[in-house]
Amino acid sequence: MAVEYLPRRFVGPADCIALSEQATLSLKQRNVFNADSPVSKAVSAVYDWDTFKFAPIRESMVSRAMTRRYFADLEKYAESDIVIVGAGSAGLSAAYVLGKARPDLKIAIIEANVAVGGGCFLGGQLFSAMVLRKPADSFIRELGLEYEDEGDYIVVKHAALFITTLCSKALALPNVKLFNATCVEDLITRTTDSGETRVAGVVTNWTLVSMHHDDQSCMDPNTINAKVIISCTGHDGPMGAFCVKRLAELGLLKRNHMGCLDMNRAEDSIVKNTREVFPGLVCAGMELSECDSHNRMGPTFGAMVLSGVKAAEEALKVYELRKKQDLESY
Repeated sequence: MAVEYLPRRFVGPADCIALSEQATLSLKQRNVFNADSPVSKAVSAVYDWDTFKFAPIRESMVSRAMTRRYFADLEKYAESDIVIVGAGSAGLSAAYVLGKARPDLKIAIIEANVAVGGGCFLGGQLFSAMVLRKPADSFIRELGLEYEDEGDYIVVKHAALFITTLCSKALALPNVKLFNATCVEDLITRTTDSGETRVAGVVTNWTLVSMHHDDQSCMDPNTINAKVIISCTGHDGPMGAFCVKRLAELGLLKRNHMGCLDMNRAEDSIVKNTREVFPGLVCAGMELSECDSHNRMGPTFGAMVLSGVKAAEEALKVYELRKKQDLESY
């Protein structure tokens, strides 16, 4: 059976509204039974369940639609401008700011887990509400989220609402790509003529492969070159503080373990000290505490968000220099 490929067309928000209005009119006209249902009054898409049927598809078409796009992204982002390691609250905040501020740059996010968010799907001790100290409220307003104002801090009703909103806004940007279920297994480095070592990319593998290096024969990785890396992998853990620990192993960076909890000291310190900790590597969020020995902050998220914003600014400060060095290394 010959499969006919129809021309591909990007459907944007305006197209969605127009298609929705067309579909709603036609469906409501012939869907007398459901026209007055509570669902039809709540949403624009109303279906005639008596005549309901999906458009036909061949299984191979699904496979090709996914495969073609994924490998096109792999090829496109093999040379990225900025790579963000970790898609938690700091990493996604950095991606959102970078994607909006520099639409000319290719921003790749690498996340080891299937889901984004890190520890930000819940507040403290598996509770739902998310607390952010001011002035982080300005970023929450940027995202269009509602919150309760408690004076010096705000409360978003569920941490998952924040992180999913942030993720959707970041990934909606045309120059931002998330590679989830993908591990960073190592760093790419370059040594200049003067003897300076800098980070020049990441070594990646699918997380399920990374988990089985001890019980399978050699499964070599892939690579992504980049001018700047932003590492936001959290404090020490199975996958945490990866870039800091890797550079410390090589004697390129001194590692200082995270201090005990002190919210007031921790949040200010993390945001103010978010910076390029090693040439080509900007460190943000709680991973920075494993580099500088800052206190942990516990279940308050303002510093994670604003550390990501500052990481974006710090990355852009050094971007042109690292880009120039990258061109000179070949």
